Order: sequence, then C-alpha cells, then structure tokens
Amino acid sequence: MSQAAIDWSAVRADFPLLRREVHGKPLIYLDSANTSQKPEAVIAAVDDFYRQHNANVSRAVHALGSEATEAYEASRRKLAQFLGVHHDELVLCSGTTFAINLVAYSWALPQLKPGDAILLSRMEHHANIVPWQLVAQRSGAVIKVAEIHEDGTLDMDALRAAMTPEVKLLGITHVSNVLGTINPIAEICREARKRGIVSVVDGSQAAPHLQLDIPSLGCDFYAVTGHKMCGPTGTGALWARREHLQAMPPFLGGGEMIKEVRFTGTIFNDPPHRFEAGTPNIAGHVGLGTATDYLRGIGMPQIAARETELLRHATEELLKIDGLRIIGTAPHKAAVISFLVDGAHAHDLATLLDLEGVAVRSGHHCAHPLMQFYGVPATCRASFAFYNTHEEVDAFVAALRKVRTLLA
Repeated sequence: MSQAAIDWSAVRADFPLLRREVHGKPLIYLDSANTSQKPEAVIAAVDDFYRQHNANVSRAVHALGSEATEAYEASRRKLAQFLGVHHDELVLCSGTTFAINLVAYSWALPQLKPGDAILLSRMEHHANIVPWQLVAQRSGAVIKVAEIHEDGTLDMDALRAAMTPEVKLLGITHVSNVLGTINPIAEICREARKRGIVSVVDGSQAAPHLQLDIPSLGCDFYAVTGHKMCGPTGTGALWARREHLQAMPPFLGGGEMIKEVRFTGTIFNDPPHRFEAGTPNIAGHVGLGTATDYLRGIGMPQIAARETELLRHATEELLKIDGLRIIGTAPHKAAVISFLVDGAHAHDLATLLDLEGVAVRSGHHCAHPLMQFYGVPATCRASFAFYNTHEEVDAFVAALRKVRTLLA
C-alpha cells in the first residue's frame, strides 16, 4: 500500500484514547517513545481473551486451555514473522529490560571473567547499562564506553577502536530513545562479529518504526518491547541465535520451563520455553500478536514514511522559535525531538504544555550518561507516531510559543 493510499485520519480513529480531552483541551499525545497508544483491535483482543478463552497455557487438555495455548503460541509466530525470525528462537517476556537481563545472567555471567570487557555506547538507555554493570561487578569484567559526536551520531571510529581483544560483549541501541539516532546496526554487528564480540541490540525504539529483518543485521541478541509498538504493557521478546539459546542455562526456575523434575535433579525444557518460567502475560501477548497484525496491515515502510514527514515538519517549525535548541540532529533519525528553550527548565515546559493538552516527556529519559555528555540535567522530548497529524504538530508549536512567553 502506498503512503498516498492510506487514510491517516481513519487510522487515527482506531485509537480511542486520542479522542479524549486533557485540562479541557483536545489531547495531543507526543510521548509515544515512552509508550504508544493502543488501537481498538488490540484492546478488543485482550478483552476477548478474558471473556472467551481465559485459561493457563500448556497445562490443561480442556478446551479453554487448548485455546489459550494456541492463541499464545500464535502470537509468538506473528511476532516472529514481524521481526523476520523463526518462532522457536523467540523468548516471550515482559519487555526489553527483562530480555537484556536474561542475556546478562544466562549468557554473559557464565562467560565473563576478570580482564574481560563489556562495550556500551554513550547513548544507551539505563536498561542497557545497569544489567551489564551488575554482571561486571559479579564477574570481574569492566565497562568500556564508545562516545558519540555532538550531533548525536555514534563515533564509529571510536567504536571500532574500542573493540579491543578483551571486549567480549557489545550492548548497543538500534534507535536512541532521546536523540532519535538510528545506528548502523548491520555495520556495527559486522565489525563486532569479525572480532568475536557478541552483540546485544536494544530494539525498543526500532521495532515500532522500522521494517525489521533481524537476521540481516548480524547480531547475536535482539530485544523488543510490546508496549511501544501498539501492544499491551508487560509484553516483549528476546530473539537469540539458536546456538546461544541451546547453550544458555535457565534464568528463572519454575513451572513451564521444565520437562521433568525430581529432587535429584531437573530436566529443562527446550528453548524458548526453557526461559519462560511461570504463568506469562497471556492476554497481553495475545494483544501484542494483534498489534503486529495491525502494524503489518498498514505497512512498516508506510509508517516510517509517515513519521519522517511528521519529524521534518516539526523540526522545521521548532527551529523557527528563538532560543530553542534541538539535542540530537543526526541525519538518519526516528521521529523523536529532544529540545530545550533558553531560560526554561524542561519540567516547567512540559507542565505548562500539559495544561495546553500537549503531552511530552521531560527528564533524563533513563539516559543519565547521555545527559552528562550534553551538560544538561533534562530535556523535553516530543516523540511522534503514525497516528499523529500535521495539525497536531502546528498546535504543539503554537502551544510551545505560548508557554515560552509565559516563562519569559
């Protein structure tokens, strides 16, 4: 489907929350990098599961149990198709944070030893920093940092130079949640692989916006979060190369991840179920499967093109405001704009914008090291999704001009 053939107003109408008002003003939701809104189809899928099919998975032979299991596994297959991977390489979990911790404790901790290093970029989310710090403390490994340029692009020369023999693992974001920078993941992973470095990619901000074919990226692990891609909260997945999944010990123990338990020992289930202990968020993942259907129905290339239009429009209009500074001006970026206005604190800007019905995020965006690089305590962040409109961009800019006047 071409970009011109899509009725974006009809797409927007699929999202019931976007029809509400905030503080007596029409809601302009510009915080999709934090969490996306959910289309009616996803809400209905979760509701239908609880009304018609609610049962636990893989534990009962009755009709409801079979229906629940089939719905859950169908969602795994849908998400796998969306990501371009095989379903038995996909561990369903609560999101990217869990997925990265799974790699940290099940793959990295048994592998790392004193003298080894973990390489991270300056632009990482805390979820791709803190787990590695904890594992480094326990293993004796150290953390190395690859720096960025002022425009928010990764310093590729510095990254390659940092890939020294002691580096065993690289943690890298596909798309920065603060800067919007889209990193050249295929090139980065190719460089890592040449040096025997295992790559872990945080795909939280990429999966909602880009057409993904994970095998073509050449990474070892790739993590996604469902709630940023129009799915329910508490959903997501870890993709891993089959050889890693086969070799990794379980991260959590309990039901579902076993074949046989005796007091003398346990035989664990095959991957990916080996890593899915306990009752999962069944309804949530059913909703996530529906979300992938919804996104594929529109088309990820069309979504990317729509959001690029919105980003270009917003950037052009914001740059007309005196004293406004955009942080993150990489030539290849997702629809995220972090900004500051001279003389105004980010929290004050966001609070006053909220009174105008405009929802943006303010703060450090779980990226303290990145804020330190730019010498700021916080930024405002407007993040756009395909369900936003050009009219909303104009209303946001008008509200920002009004707020700036109030703070002057």
